[in-house]
Amino acid sequence: MRQTMSRREFLGKGSKGLVAVTAIPYLLKSRLPEVLAMPLSSGMPLSEYYNHFGVDEKTIQKVMAEALSRGGDYCDLFFQHSIANYIGLEDKAVNRAYNNIDFGVGIRVLKGDQTGYSFTEEVTPATMELAARTAANIANTVKKAEPIRLAPHDIPNYYVLKTPWEQVPIDAKIPHLQKINDHVFTLDKRIIKCNIWFSNETSYVLIATSDGRIVHDYQPMGMIYVTCTAEQNGRREENFYGLGGRTGIEFFTPETIDLLARESVRRTVALFDAVKPEAGEMEVVLAAGSSGILLHEAIGHGMEADFNRKNISIFADKINKPVAEKFVSIVDDGTNPNVRGSINMDDEGNDSEKTFLVENGVLRSYLHDRISAAYYHAKTTGSGRRQSFRFSPMPRMRNTYMLPGPHTKEEIIRSVKKGLYAEAFTNGQVFIGAGDFTFYVKSGMLIEDGKLTRPVKDINIIGNGPRVLKDIVMVADDFKMDDGGWTCGKNGQGVPVSLGLPTVKVSKITVGGVKA
Repeated sequence: MRQTMSRREFLGKGSKGLVAVTAIPYLLKSRLPEVLAMPLSSGMPLSEYYNHFGVDEKTIQKVMAEALSRGGDYCDLFFQHSIANYIGLEDKAVNRAYNNIDFGVGIRVLKGDQTGYSFTEEVTPATMELAARTAANIANTVKKAEPIRLAPHDIPNYYVLKTPWEQVPIDAKIPHLQKINDHVFTLDKRIIKCNIWFSNETSYVLIATSDGRIVHDYQPMGMIYVTCTAEQNGRREENFYGLGGRTGIEFFTPETIDLLARESVRRTVALFDAVKPEAGEMEVVLAAGSSGILLHEAIGHGMEADFNRKNISIFADKINKPVAEKFVSIVDDGTNPNVRGSINMDDEGNDSEKTFLVENGVLRSYLHDRISAAYYHAKTTGSGRRQSFRFSPMPRMRNTYMLPGPHTKEEIIRSVKKGLYAEAFTNGQVFIGAGDFTFYVKSGMLIEDGKLTRPVKDINIIGNGPRVLKDIVMVADDFKMDDGGWTCGKNGQGVPVSLGLPTVKVSKITVGGVKA
């Protein structure tokens, strides 16, 4: 069966959201809608994006005039078309697959630090003008706005692809999942089950602002998770490993397939030998890579400017003050090539950048969107992000990580008499204001007399982010960016992020294990 639809029909279906698919053969034979036959990219001319969304400069100018007709200070239009595909493999066979198509425009009006917002899934002049009038009601005067001349703005490309996902059929993806599955079962006879979850997504974005900027971007994403279940003497254990990034099908190299299988199996079977350590306050070594989630959650959120502007964060009065040892530097970076949290531009149309939050132990900057930058008389850091056209942007992290320090991993491990080596976390909870947190340690080991000894399981670490920052006493030179598929939630919105860390020693964190 082949499927053909006009652009109008496609956009009509796209506005309805989820398209469920239950028959795999149908997926294998279907083709892309005509509108996607020639995929766009960041390097394509603006005219192609105008055509894609069915608008032109005159239409946008008219919508902006409506948005500013009640006296707003500023407005922007955020056009988005996203296409996502999902494949699930379980019990050695693909048993589910579906896709999601979304299309629309969000219109924002600012009056001081107040926001009026409206969106529509039908991108026509009439519906956009109606949405603009709704957003305009944040202001309460009447004025005639002059047409805004839009100047195209070029952006760099931090996620170069060889092949866009739109040109990759499902029958080119499934064999990679099957290879991972088959490899998992060859690595350990105790493995009895393997689940694989794969997704790829593409977003086309066009942003126009009343400052006169118009900018467009092509945003790819791929993500895969492998979950293993093993059984030994009637006891079962489960663990997972995942990778994600702004990558294409070339992501599936033999090395990546091997890594996904080996790491998911290693983490799972290690739990058979795991023990529960004694509870109490102890030295904790955070492993390079994914333990950077502690940095993201317990510290990074407190450096987002809206929490500080509202005096919620404990860092609200700490700019240009010491918050850590001099060998600690933390950045939030949107420019790392092909990393999941990287962005060529933020969702306000501003250039992405590498922002130093903590430099040599001193808090230097918050993460700013347009509103907080105006409040602090600072420049935006390219951190205004939103989940989709249905949401207004706010300050968000991108790729948050600590820079390498003067120590080595071996030196750090040797320095610990009795402590915990925490490798991977899950199910974290953080109170942004004070920075108090609790995290479940999914993978880790005991450190005894300066050596890694036994795996641990079923433990939590409990502490305070700003306190932990001050208690970092050693930072290694082995920085690693985690390649997992992290999604950060805030105020009901989720955005893709990444994080990283070198091996770090914290002098004391409370570990919830068993009573001594």
